[in-house]
Amino acid sequence: MRRLGGVLLWLVCAVLLASPASAQGTYPNRPIRVLIPYAPGGLTDVVARYYGDYLRKTQGQTVLVENKPGASGIIAIEELARAKPDGYTIMVGNISTNCLTPVLLAKRMRIDYDKDVQIIARLADTPVFFMATTVNFPPKTFAEFVDYAKAHPDEVRYASAGVGAYQHVNTEILAKRAGGLKLVHIPFKDGGPGILKDIAGGDTQVSWFNVSNSVGMIKAGRVRPLAVAADARLPAWPDVPTIAEVGFPGFRPSQWSAAFAPAGVPREIIDKLHAAFTEAARTPELKAIFEKSGMFAPVDKTAEDARAWLKNEMETWRRDIADAGVKVDSE
Repeated sequence: MRRLGGVLLWLVCAVLLASPASAQGTYPNRPIRVLIPYAPGGLTDVVARYYGDYLRKTQGQTVLVENKPGASGIIAIEELARAKPDGYTIMVGNISTNCLTPVLLAKRMRIDYDKDVQIIARLADTPVFFMATTVNFPPKTFAEFVDYAKAHPDEVRYASAGVGAYQHVNTEILAKRAGGLKLVHIPFKDGGPGILKDIAGGDTQVSWFNVSNSVGMIKAGRVRPLAVAADARLPAWPDVPTIAEVGFPGFRPSQWSAAFAPAGVPREIIDKLHAAFTEAARTPELKAIFEKSGMFAPVDKTAEDARAWLKNEMETWRRDIADAGVKVDSE
C-alpha cells in the first residue's frame, strides 16, 4: 500500500511537471491580449495592429488589442508585469513607455521594471521631425526657432505624450545644447493624436513627431518640419535638414516600437513570439506598408539580441538625461 501511494505521488508530480511543457508545445491555443499604452490612432497603436493581424493569421488565434493610456505608460506596464507569465498577455510599447519611463519614473512604479518585464522583439523604427506650428509662430527654420526661443523665454510651448516621453526628454536635451532655452512643457496623455492636433491649432508651438503620421498636416500647411532626426535627409523631404546639419550631431531621437512580455514567460514561448514577429517584419506586405509610412523594421536574430540592444539603449539615455539634467519630480 505504501509502495502504491509512492507510485501515485510520483505520477501526480510527473503530470504537474509535464503540464507547462505541454502548454508551451501547443501555444497559442486561446486569444492573445496586446496592451497598448496609448489611446487608439497613434503610431504605437497602428504598429501593434499591423503585427496583431499577422499573429491572428499565422497563429490561428484571436488577438485582442486593448488600449491602456495614461501615467506615461505605467498603467499598461504594471498590468503587463502582473499578468500570468504564459504568453497570453503581451504589450507593444515604445521608446517613451519602455525606455524613458523606467529610467525617469521608476519611483512611481509599483513594480521593478528590470525584473518584471522582458522584451520580445523590436517591431518598428521611424525618423521624427522637429516640427513647428504655422499658426502665429514666425520661425520658418531651426535657426530661427532657436533665436526666437532665446528672445522669448518661457513663452514657447512644446507638446509631449507625457512626462518622461521622448518628446519631453528630447526637447529638454535640445534646449540645453542650444544654449539653455527656456521652454514650457505641455504633456498629453493620449499621445500623438493630441500632440498633432494641438500644434496644428497653434495651442503649442513645437514638438517632435514621427514622419508617417505628420504628412497630412504638413501638406495641409498647418505644421512645418524644421529638422529631421535621421542619418540623412529623407528622399520625400529633401528640403528638410537633418538635426546634425542644424548643429546637433549625435542627436538620435528616433521613435521605436517593440513587443514586451512579463518576466517568467518560458523561453520557448518568447522564442516563438520573436520568430513570429520577425517573420512578419520580413513579409513584402508589411515592408511595403512601412516603406510608405517612412518606417522600417529592425530585425534582431534572437530575443537575447533584442535584450542586449534595449540594455544599451537605456544606458545611453541615462547618460544623456544625466548630462542634460532632465528632472521630472516637479511635473
